[in-house]
Amino acid sequence: GMDESQVKKTVAKSPKFLALSIERNLRPKWQWLKDLGLDHSQAKKAVATFPELLTCSLDRNLKPTLQWLKDLGIDDAQVAKAIAMKPQLLAYSIEQNLKPTLQWLKDLGMDESQVKKTVAKSPKFLALSIERNLRPKWQWLKDLGLDHSQAKKAVATFPELLTCSLDRNLKPTLQWLKDLG
Repeated sequence: GMDESQVKKTVAKSPKFLALSIERNLRPKWQWLKDLGLDHSQAKKAVATFPELLTCSLDRNLKPTLQWLKDLGIDDAQVAKAIAMKPQLLAYSIEQNLKPTLQWLKDLGMDESQVKKTVAKSPKFLALSIERNLRPKWQWLKDLGLDHSQAKKAVATFPELLTCSLDRNLKPTLQWLKDLG
């Protein structure tokens, strides 16, 4: 189970789950997470990280999002890894969040195969805002002097780049390289 510190953090983040039925809501969602392929510690971490997961509807939120990810061609092991890393992914709206992010990649010129590989490599980027995160990082790559093809290849090869902070990771690392002389 969770240690006392994890329980406190979980309750503080989302006290609403305490009012849910163990038999009708909590246990089925826990089992569903396990059935996805998450081991006990991964499922526990997912709930501790995003306790709101327990308040989502299996039929209206969790299962449709899972099916959508699988329809992209992401296999069960990749889905389990993605959910273990970023459980919030299951709560995002397919229409308002996930599809627009995929469309953004396609608008960059990625084909279906590249989009699927990018999502499989780093599904966390699906949780990022296009306006606040993805577009500024794309522009930063272009401002470095990368042409469209080079920037697209950088994102396709290492999509985790999109999840890095511009100010805490990307810019300081670039500056470090420049400072080497």
